[in-house]
Amino acid sequence: MKSPNRAFVVVTTTVDSKAKAKELALAIVARRLAACVQYTGIRSVYRWKGRIESAAEQLLLAKTTRSGADRLIGFIRKNHSYELPEITVQPISGGLAGYLDWIDTETSVAKKTHK
Repeated sequence: MKSPNRAFVVVTTTVDSKAKAKELALAIVARRLAACVQYTGIRSVYRWKGRIESAAEQLLLAKTTRSGADRLIGFIRKNHSYELPEITVQPISGGLAGYLDWIDTETSVAKKTHK
């Protein structure tokens, strides 16, 4: 039986190309750091080192457990090309129970093998 106190999150990051987004998404899912990673093209406007910049980027949304978020963040940081990558974590406050069970199941192997 699954614990009713499970917590799930969406970890977001951006990269500068579709090829990098696909590569990072595949690596994350292969390592069971997230059950699913979606990516899509966006346009970012931001201030960096005193200048306003604009760039085409790929936004990645990775669904994982709260307990697995730190491992996922560490992996993204290690494998990211940006000097200071966007990495944020948003809680999932609810959802379809079966989908949340699936996230838990797909990331549970990573929890057991990386304790």
